[in-house]
Amino acid sequence: MATTTTTPATGTGARVRVQKFGTFLSNMVMPNIGAFIAWGFITALFIEVGWLPKLGIGDAADSWVAHIGGWGDYAGGGIVGPMITYLLPILIGYTGGYNIYKTRGGVVGAIATMGAIAGGGVPMFMGAMVMGPLGGWSMKKIDALWDGKIKPGFEMLVNNFSAGIWGLLLAVFGFFVMANLVERVAGWLGDGVDFLVSNNVLPLTSVIIEPAKVLFLNNALNHGVLTPLGLDEAASSGKSVLFLLEANPAAGLGLLLAYMFFGKGMAKASAPGAAIIHFFGGIHEIYFPYVLMKPILIIAMIGGGMTQIFVNVIFDAGLRAPAAPGSILAVYANTASGSYLGVTVSVIAGAAVTFAIAAVLLKLDKSEEDGDLVAATAQMEATKGKKSSVASTLTGGAATAAGTATATVTREIRNIVFACDAGMGSSAMGASVLRKKIHDAGHPEVTVVNKAIANLEDDVDLVVTHQDLTDRARQKSPSAVHVSVDNFMASPRYDEIVSMVDENNGA
Repeated sequence: MATTTTTPATGTGARVRVQKFGTFLSNMVMPNIGAFIAWGFITALFIEVGWLPKLGIGDAADSWVAHIGGWGDYAGGGIVGPMITYLLPILIGYTGGYNIYKTRGGVVGAIATMGAIAGGGVPMFMGAMVMGPLGGWSMKKIDALWDGKIKPGFEMLVNNFSAGIWGLLLAVFGFFVMANLVERVAGWLGDGVDFLVSNNVLPLTSVIIEPAKVLFLNNALNHGVLTPLGLDEAASSGKSVLFLLEANPAAGLGLLLAYMFFGKGMAKASAPGAAIIHFFGGIHEIYFPYVLMKPILIIAMIGGGMTQIFVNVIFDAGLRAPAAPGSILAVYANTASGSYLGVTVSVIAGAAVTFAIAAVLLKLDKSEEDGDLVAATAQMEATKGKKSSVASTLTGGAATAAGTATATVTREIRNIVFACDAGMGSSAMGASVLRKKIHDAGHPEVTVVNKAIANLEDDVDLVVTHQDLTDRARQKSPSAVHVSVDNFMASPRYDEIVSMVDENNGA
C-alpha cells in the first residue's frame, strides 16, 4: 500500500515568508555551484599569485604561452575575470528565469541579466537574482495575454519576436536602473561588513547566524547577502571570510560529538551517523533537532560559531568561492592558498568550544531524553514549514503524522522521483537507498531519481516526499502516486514501495 500524508500548514507569518524567499534564492544558486567551484579552482591555479600563473589562463599579463610557436603578444586576457563578470551571473539569471518559466523564461532572464552586467561596476550577482526571475515571470505573463489567439503558422514568429523584444526592454531596464540600484545596495552592505571587520566584531554575526540556521532562515542570509558580498570580495582579493560564516561545519560537529559522549537515549545513538552526514555530507539541518530538543544548546552553537570566525579573522583565512553544501570537503576544495592552516584551526577550535559548552549543558541536564528526538524533529519541521528529509533519519521512521490515507495502486510503476525542496542532498540519499532496494528486488526497469519539487512534472508514476511536502508535490504531479515518508534513509515505506512494484510490475 502507498500512504499519503496531509499535514496542515503550520506557519504563515514573516518567518515562513523569509524561509520561502531563502529557498527561492537557493534554487538559483545551488544548481550552479559546480560553476562556482570551477571558477575557484581556476582562480587558485592561474591568477598571478596562483600555482600556474605563467599559463596565462588567469589574468596574468606575462604568459609563456604567448611565445610558443611565434604567436607574439598573447591577447587572451585570461578567463578569471570574464567568468565572474559574465558567466556566473548569467547562469544564475538563466536558472532564476528557468525556475519560473522553463527554457523560455531562462533565455529572457539571461538577456535581462546581461543588461545589468553591462551597466554595473561590480559582479552583478544580486542583479541576476532579480533580473532572472523577473524575466521569466514577466515573459510568462506576456505569453498569457495572447495564449490561444495566435493564427496557426505564426506561433514561432510571435514567440521568438516577443521574447526578443521583451528581452531587449528588460536589458535596457537592467542597464540603466537595476545596475545602479545593485551597486548602491552592494556598497551599503559592503560598508556594513567593513565596519564589522575594522571594529573586530565580525564574530558577533554568529548571534544572528546560528539561531537563523535552526529557524531555516540561513538560505536567505547566505545566498541573499553573504554569497554576493563574498564573491565581490573574492574577485578583488582572491578570497573572502564571508563564505565561512555560515558554511563552516565546526559548530555542528562539536554539538553532535557532545551528544555522542554525554547525550542519552535515541539522541546519543543517532549522533554518530548524524555527525558523518553533517561533516562530510554538508547537510547541516541534520543537527537542528538536537538544538530544538534543548534550546539552551544554542549558546554552544553561538560560542563555537564566534570562535571559528574569530580564528579565521586572526589568520586572515578565506575561501575562493562558496562552499555548498557546507561539507568539510567543499570547504577545503575552495580554501584559498595560504588559508589552509587558518581554516583547519578554525574547524578544530569551533568544534572544541561547542563541544565543551554543550558537554557542560548536557551534563547539567537531568531530564530523560528517550523519545524527545522524535518530538524535536517534528518541532523542527513545523518551524521549517515543511518536512526535513535528512533530519528525520534521526527518528528511524518513528514519527508519524495524523491524517494518513491508504490507497491501492494498480498500475505499472517505472518512474519514481524523490522530491525535496532543493532537489539534492537529502532526496539524493533517499533515492539511492530506494534505488538499491528496487534493483536488488529484480526490477532494473524502474528508474529512481531525485528532483526539486519546483521541477516536478506530471509525467512520473510515483513521487516520494516528506509529509509536509506532499501537498506541494501533488499540485505539480497530480496523476502520480504520492508516498509520504518520515525517514528518507530507512523508512518502512520503502519496503511497501518495493512490494507495490512487485505486485504491479511482476515479481
